[in-house]
Amino acid sequence: MTNQNLFAPDAVFISNQTKQDLVFKEVYEHLRESGYVKGNFLNHIVEREHNFPTGLDTATLGKNIPNIAIPHTEGEFVNTRLIVPVALKTPVTFHNMINPSQAIEVKFLFMLLDNDPDGQAALLAQVMDFLANTPANELREVFNFTDPSAIYAFLEQKFGKKKEAYFLAFFF
Repeated sequence: MTNQNLFAPDAVFISNQTKQDLVFKEVYEHLRESGYVKGNFLNHIVEREHNFPTGLDTATLGKNIPNIAIPHTEGEFVNTRLIVPVALKTPVTFHNMINPSQAIEVKFLFMLLDNDPDGQAALLAQVMDFLANTPANELREVFNFTDPSAIYAFLEQKFGKKKEAYFLAFFF
């Protein structure tokens, strides 16, 4: 799989919403219109997030890096394999995936779409690799971008760089 399969220019969002469910609804409407998700996706991603929170405290990655969330739902509700970046103009409350009773303010989402029931773990691993291998100053920068095309270009380049290095190391 190449990085071109992970992102789509028409599936990068900037949201003004201030509530988690409203962010999901706004993004869902665009994803459904583009054929990326099925009609029942919204109910399932909201329910899953409420039952299994995906907020991630980024304090361990560096100073002043905005917190993120990685919402997703089962593959039967999506039509493709995609990471959908969503920048939030105003932080939105999510619950911590490690400590679900802890509420955290999130500024950026990596919404995972994978129609392969076993594929979400691989997408999640790629997001975690990106977080671990991207310098703190670059994470701060991208998590505060307000231009969808800039987010898309940055993520396309960063998610592709590691694969390129691996490819070169493996074959040369």
